Amino acid sequence: MSTFMFDELRARLPQFRRSEQKVARFVLRHAEEVLDLRLADLARRINVSEPTVIRFCRAIDCEGYQDFKLRLAQTLATGAQFSEFSMNETDSVAEFSRGIFDSTVGTLLSVRDRLDANAISEAIAALSEANRVEFYGFGASGAVAVDAQHKFFRLRISTTAYSDPHMQHMSAVTLTDHDVVVAISQTGRTRSLLSSVEIAREHGATVIGLCPAGSPLAHLCSIGLYIDVFEDREVYRPLSSRIAHLVMIDILAVGVARSRGPQLAEHLMAVKRSLVPLRTDESDPFEQLRRDRTPPEDDDA
Repeated sequence: MSTFMFDELRARLPQFRRSEQKVARFVLRHAEEVLDLRLADLARRINVSEPTVIRFCRAIDCEGYQDFKLRLAQTLATGAQFSEFSMNETDSVAEFSRGIFDSTVGTLLSVRDRLDANAISEAIAALSEANRVEFYGFGASGAVAVDAQHKFFRLRISTTAYSDPHMQHMSAVTLTDHDVVVAISQTGRTRSLLSSVEIAREHGATVIGLCPAGSPLAHLCSIGLYIDVFEDREVYRPLSSRIAHLVMIDILAVGVARSRGPQLAEHLMAVKRSLVPLRTDESDPFEQLRRDRTPPEDDDA
């Protein structure tokens, strides 16, 4: 196993036998506890046989249980592992809240360590030089697209977000080789999105894909920003890939803002100042409300 041991476990999960999957899920959720368990104790906790645990260890390229525990300890020693999210009906709000935070932080660190800085630089350059930037996404990815449009229109870039397949197709037809599409997908397999991307590419647009590596969208896009996040089918599992996509949008926005120099910085400060009148005074947040409710004085009184 590599230093990305837990990521590899998640990726290999569908390839394991059902009994081996039980071992993998227990390890992901209780990694530190496993270090203190003997082979027989672990098998009993998971309700599988000892040979099943041994088969699991060998399936992930370990010589046996002790070798697996050694590599597990080395991975935990890096401090980069946050437990896999799981929730029991008896968990308190504090317990499952902490679990969601830990799982999300672990996802972000994993994505961060796999980022391709060259691809990000290429994407920032394309966005900085674009006449138009269109963000495409469906469902949860559609919400990310809207957030991206909100960030980029402040950078004096002509930008729109579309989560309707008809609008995406019409948008794609109007693009040129001076325009950029940012296609956002947690699976990289949404048919309508793939169709829109193909049309955009046919009309010369550069397509930046925020998607898993090896997905159909990854093969279609001009620049791939790969976000590989294991999404379990557990009903309560948080959708951490959405958070990773939002962070990637922030990275691109900051990169574009920096590339545009001091003039854009002055513009962003002006935008910030324009919002001040819309906020209440920190010293008395109810003062404006009281003013609005006070009837005007009669000058003739």
